[in-house]
Amino acid sequence: MRKKFLGTALAAVSLIGLSGCVTDPNTGERKVSRTVLGTTGGAAAGYLLGGIIGGKTARIIGAGLGGAAGGYVGYNKDQQIKELREQTAGTGVEVTDAGDSIMLNLPDGVTFAVDSSNIQPQFRNTLNSVAQSLINYPNSLIDVYGYTDSTGAESYNQQLSERRAQAVSDYLVSQGVPRGRIASKGFGESNFVASNDTENGRSLNRRVEMKIIPITQDDLERARNG
Repeated sequence: MRKKFLGTALAAVSLIGLSGCVTDPNTGERKVSRTVLGTTGGAAAGYLLGGIIGGKTARIIGAGLGGAAGGYVGYNKDQQIKELREQTAGTGVEVTDAGDSIMLNLPDGVTFAVDSSNIQPQFRNTLNSVAQSLINYPNSLIDVYGYTDSTGAESYNQQLSERRAQAVSDYLVSQGVPRGRIASKGFGESNFVASNDTENGRSLNRRVEMKIIPITQDDLERARNG
């Protein structure tokens, strides 16, 4: 198991290079992003998270995104990343520029208690800030992914990951983010970012990730003409 994970991790690091490095919000240490590593590790495991749940065009139409979106991928995206990092500093949330999207890693133990899909009361202020950012920058779609470690039955882990992803989605909606912009999916114990042989590794694997996908003017035109 460890050999398999090591090979996957090394391949992932070689693919993401320096663009996958982030600053730890709690320690200031530069390191490889767990969010980017998780995406790459998922591809090595046979599932690529680069796509958007439900497809971008259908989601744009369903969300009613019809405003001008020009320039979003440039300055506004960079500004949103800057603000999100400031708003979540010290919370353990990891904000990563993933090129065509923004990735947020919501850590286990902070977002949820063990074996629970109820959002911790002390984490709600952080999610409030994230929700306000999504409202302030409306030209985007949001995917929410849930994951667990490999402890327990696979079927139970799948259900828990789905409940956690749905809980985060529902909370964002309760704070005013339009539901049409959000989709969620649970991946259970797949797409691990660390070894499940250690408690620290299992803790890293228990996570919720949020993918913010900017919508450009070209995306809107394709949706309108599709």
